[in-house]
Amino acid sequence: MENFLDLKNVLEAFIFSIMGLVLFGIGFFVFDKAAPGNFWHEIIEEHNTALGIMLGSFAIGIAIIVSAAIRG
Repeated sequence: MENFLDLKNVLEAFIFSIMGLVLFGIGFFVFDKAAPGNFWHEIIEEHNTALGIMLGSFAIGIAIIVSAAIRG
């Protein structure tokens, strides 16, 4: 019975990880479409460090929100 509980915990962690990644991707996609300009062009070709820091901060913020929502 103890092995069943361990497998159940692993399965739940996997499912919540997938849900978190999907929600994170959706949030990033919405932010990308809502903001003006092309993020990847600005970061890669124009070397816009400030935009890179902003997107990194957004990623951390969305990850914290998704994590809190999944923990419930």
